[in-house]
Amino acid sequence: MRFKGLDLNLLVVLDALLTERNLTAAARSINLSQPAMSAAVARLRDYFHDELFTMSGRERILTPRAEALAPAVRDALLRIQGSIISWDPFNPAQSDRRFRIILSDFITLVFFEKVVERVAREAPAVSFELLPLDDDPDELLRRGDVDFLILPDLFMSSAHPRVALFNETLVCVGCPTNKQLSRQLTFERYMSMRHVAARFGRTGKPSIEEWFLLEHGLKRRVEVVVQAFSMIPPIVSGTTRIATMPLRLVKHFENSFPLQIIELPLPLPAFTEAVQWPALHNSDPASIWMREIMLQEASRIATPDKTPGRRTRS
Repeated sequence: MRFKGLDLNLLVVLDALLTERNLTAAARSINLSQPAMSAAVARLRDYFHDELFTMSGRERILTPRAEALAPAVRDALLRIQGSIISWDPFNPAQSDRRFRIILSDFITLVFFEKVVERVAREAPAVSFELLPLDDDPDELLRRGDVDFLILPDLFMSSAHPRVALFNETLVCVGCPTNKQLSRQLTFERYMSMRHVAARFGRTGKPSIEEWFLLEHGLKRRVEVVVQAFSMIPPIVSGTTRIATMPLRLVKHFENSFPLQIIELPLPLPAFTEAVQWPALHNSDPASIWMREIMLQEASRIATPDKTPGRRTRS
């Protein structure tokens, strides 16, 4: 089919090429043979009067024209997918939908495992691909490459819809044998002690407390950097190190690692964990169903007590 001289099938080819930036991988992703892919690229170049990409060594570099086309082509295909193709009613019990979700280990352990358990009962063929925090989640949402992003809402953009799940509090934790925590923790002592810090993604994005300190031009003494909150308890245990963690995750680990909880000497209010989805999925029945599941499970999460049964100071 042609639209103003453009074979619309070529948009699928162009999207694959712009996404993969590799001719062989692009052909494989849309089940085209190598000769057919090469012929389609030639037709695209002829239509747009542009090379679309050039080779620099073994790297394929997109031209400015191709870079400009990328978001428009992806948006057009997503709108066709969401508005025309995916119009059938969603039946959870019969669906084999796979949801791709970006979330932290903290969210996985204290919240999303409950979602997975419920979905297994209600929609046994539905599956999940849980992805680590990405350096550019907004781009993944824009392209429709992920179904949901679960993060503190202060790190989310306004380009896509979102809804709050639950509030969370950060606390300072240390080993119960840490004598430096035997008295009230001041800001000065907090900053001078040896810290374990969680940072995320390839570029090491900071967690909330470190982001807050950096915003105020402050730098604490970070001795160990880990890739996830769940790696903190064993690194703190038996040492004089301290760390800052979400309270619900501390409670999750209290039977495995005795952690002393101390009130954080920073003016940080409780933050809100939220779920965000691509704007083009807003009316997708499967997305709506999953959002409702998450909201219902979030409403069942109780606010944890800061005082565990172990030796603790607050």
